[in-house]
Amino acid sequence: MKVLSRVFRDKFVRGLEQAYLANKLRFYGDCQTLTKEEEFAAFLKTLSEQDWVVYAKPPFGGAEHVLQYLARYTHRVAISNHRLVSVDQSHVTFRWKDYAHNNAQRTMTLTCEKFLSRFLQHLLPKGLPRIRYFGWLANRRRGELLPLCRTLLHQDPTPTPAPDEPPVAHCPRCHGVMCIIERLTAVQIRNATHKMEYPIDTS
Repeated sequence: MKVLSRVFRDKFVRGLEQAYLANKLRFYGDCQTLTKEEEFAAFLKTLSEQDWVVYAKPPFGGAEHVLQYLARYTHRVAISNHRLVSVDQSHVTFRWKDYAHNNAQRTMTLTCEKFLSRFLQHLLPKGLPRIRYFGWLANRRRGELLPLCRTLLHQDPTPTPAPDEPPVAHCPRCHGVMCIIERLTAVQIRNATHKMEYPIDTS
């Protein structure tokens, strides 16, 4: 890491010097003194004399891992419905994965305003469409380019689509897998709630 730090520092300083000589740098406020060559040279010297810290992450686990990572941000919404545990007039409770503790499933409850604020942070600004509408993912050329991409990756150009599997629900308390016993409509739930009788012990 020390060697990488020195190499990165030298290349960065050299790039600054080349940009300065090409008149591509602009200085404002307290940095206006750097417009003088001797001042800028002294500044670069201080940078070269300091030890730089370079943080280098380990490489990704291959092209497939990179595609899976990017797909979460290009082809899905910020949060899917099966992660929503409960919603009422004031709060939203949802599941999230704690990567710092072995991907443990946890729940979080936020106010509706805070939840919407976080959700809207995942919406692209006006004029920035999602990348799936361009290039080899565009509907107009996807049928032609997607098989070509699979061929170049040494995969079956026309893979058999996997059967749709329902999302796995987890218990909000023990985080175990929950099995579906019966599905009720909103009307059935409402009727069952009205018909519930609560015995009262008057003895």
